Amino acid sequence: MKKLLALMMVLAMCMTLVSVPVASAADDLPDQISIYIDGTVVTAENGRDLFEARWEELAEQKFGKKIDLVITQPDHDGYFDALQQAFADPATWPDVCIMPTTYYSAYAAEGALWDMTEAWENSQTKNSGRFHGDNTIEMLKIDGKLYGFSPAIGNGSVTYIKKAWMDAVGITEAPTNWEEYTAMLDKFVNDDPDGDGQADTYGLSAAGFIGPEAPYVNYLPEFYWDAFPSFYQDDEGVWHDGFTEPAMEGALARLNEGYTKKWLDPTTLTNGTSDVRNKFYDDTLGVFTYWAAKWATNLKTNLESNGHDGELIPIPPLAEALPYFDRMPPAWCITEAADNPQGVFDVFIDTMLDGGDFQLLWTYGVQGWHWDTKAETVLGQTFEEGQFHMLENPNSPGTLYPANHIDPVLSLADFADPSYDHRADVVQPESIASEELFQANSRAAQLVPTTEAMSEYNADLTTLKNTLIANVTMGELTYAEAMEKFEKDGGAEKSKAIVDSLNALEK
Repeated sequence: MKKLLALMMVLAMCMTLVSVPVASAADDLPDQISIYIDGTVVTAENGRDLFEARWEELAEQKFGKKIDLVITQPDHDGYFDALQQAFADPATWPDVCIMPTTYYSAYAAEGALWDMTEAWENSQTKNSGRFHGDNTIEMLKIDGKLYGFSPAIGNGSVTYIKKAWMDAVGITEAPTNWEEYTAMLDKFVNDDPDGDGQADTYGLSAAGFIGPEAPYVNYLPEFYWDAFPSFYQDDEGVWHDGFTEPAMEGALARLNEGYTKKWLDPTTLTNGTSDVRNKFYDDTLGVFTYWAAKWATNLKTNLESNGHDGELIPIPPLAEALPYFDRMPPAWCITEAADNPQGVFDVFIDTMLDGGDFQLLWTYGVQGWHWDTKAETVLGQTFEEGQFHMLENPNSPGTLYPANHIDPVLSLADFADPSYDHRADVVQPESIASEELFQANSRAAQLVPTTEAMSEYNADLTTLKNTLIANVTMGELTYAEAMEKFEKDGGAEKSKAIVDSLNALEK
């Protein structure tokens, strides 16, 4: 009788569990989601309010609830600094942010980012059958845990050369090695490639002599060759600080030569990425190392809208240089400040690649502002009713809007309805060619774990390294003097402490 009563009680409990629906995260959605984004999402002048309104409209349609999307978008060039300031005080943390790779592992280690591993495994996106980005997700895992999501591969930069400048100085073939490359740069500085009769051109520029985030050397790869100024793991699993290795001496010598001979624009140290783009569009520079895929078209059309020839030649890495870096993508992270992180994941992260209208919005923007299907003529091209096309960008007359946050060439998920896939309508041949060249000549960048020593020393160490790189490049210090200062200011000691801590992780 006792066994029978016990069995009846178990059955009763099971029936109770079956009859009462378990509340899912979708039944407990946030009223508001605050997001912190950079310029890879449409900016205020490019229709961000319309983007926000459309996202809220789609969210209400899908979830039956009005959800307020609150957007903070610092200037793109100052995003890293602004994000650090926002994270200095937990009271100012957003619910969601785009996290650069430089800070991703550090903030995860500090407990600032929500562990979305389980949410991802159970997500509609992962289990949709449309997702093909498992390798990218694995790149974002730290000790098997996922703290961020990306809707696209990381991608990277390739070096573009203006064909018109090559023609003007009598160069018929793109350079393949350092000797050919520097001979071209010399002509770009001294042989009046823009034809204005003035010595006012430079070979190239970048947003600093060293990049602000991993992989650091991606905007000046021809000068760095095999030198890497930060931490990397070799094929044997051993960690090193590339700044302390002999290859850096050669890289700094090349940078100094480039700066001295004005191959490098003298304002490189203080440039932001937008400054470099504008110099390229104004025909001040002949070479620009920048993103593959859609940016090949963006650069071309912006040159043409400024009255210049838009034909660009993307080149493989020089014979002496390592392959281009396929960077780990910036990650969409949910912070520990979110009251309902699972709800935020369901509403914001898991809809980004929904295969339908959300994905369309994140990829192409808002109909009637960024794109349309009505019969009309845009920049001299006539479209029939129902034909998908991008619209003219009023903030950059003469050019079409580029893709929104998700480059359709780099997306990690297909659309559920093939009629939503407009790559053939908007992706130009030069974008496809540059991405194919990049994929054939690139390697994956490494995610460096965060250790206690890394957290304590790396910010100051990076500042010191960057200062010394600038000092040597501009001729203010010799390489020997810079390394002496590196030792004197504690750089060598901090570097060793970090390397030792990283190698201890492997034991």
